[in-house]
Amino acid sequence: MSQETILIVEDSELNRRLLEAVLKPHGYRLLVAEDGETGLVLAREGQPDLILMDVLLPGIDGYEATRRLRADPETRHIVVIALTASASDEERAQALAAGCDAYISKPIDTRAFPQQIRQFLADR
Repeated sequence: MSQETILIVEDSELNRRLLEAVLKPHGYRLLVAEDGETGLVLAREGQPDLILMDVLLPGIDGYEATRRLRADPETRHIVVIALTASASDEERAQALAAGCDAYISKPIDTRAFPQQIRQFLADR
């Protein structure tokens, strides 16, 4: 079982619960934030191995939060995966331009998702 830490930055309680339910059985240590500001604090303090970043967040959106993570020497190394309900090419390009390492559209495929996360962590 893994001891890697994943930070979930997601404003939807339903989506947070789903992500936690899918990831917990795989042994990940989970940190959870409901908005971008809290996500930035937890990223700096918790030094997660990977961040699942919703792009549409109250306050600082996921794009801006990712730009701030990339600008900070303490957090620029963390793998950031954008999560969004929009699967458009424009959203994907915007997420990558903000500094996200990859992009997963919601709703997530709960069967494939753990393997996707394992692969992102292996590739870092």
